[in-house]
Amino acid sequence: MKMTFEIGKMPPLTEEQKKRLEALDALPDSKIDFTDMPSITKEQFARAVMNPYYRAKKVPVTIRMDSDVLAWLKRGGRGYQTRVNNMLKALMLKEMSKA
Repeated sequence: MKMTFEIGKMPPLTEEQKKRLEALDALPDSKIDFTDMPSITKEQFARAVMNPYYRAKKVPVTIRMDSDVLAWLKRGGRGYQTRVNNMLKALMLKEMSKA
């Protein structure tokens, strides 16, 4: 049986599906059997792309910063928090790529 769905128009999960997903979510990684999963080479991993539908969970935080830094960020108008997030993400990815 083959089913095709459009993204954003998926049918709602049944209660049984929700329970199965919750059980899988509670399962520690050490209990997951990866033996049937093919290995991935460094070359394959290097060509991998991030899921275009991935959206990181946003978490509200409170930080203290210098007033001149905040003024500089707000100078660009609305969206200064998004700009801060983008700057930190770029720094994070740069640092991660060095590892």
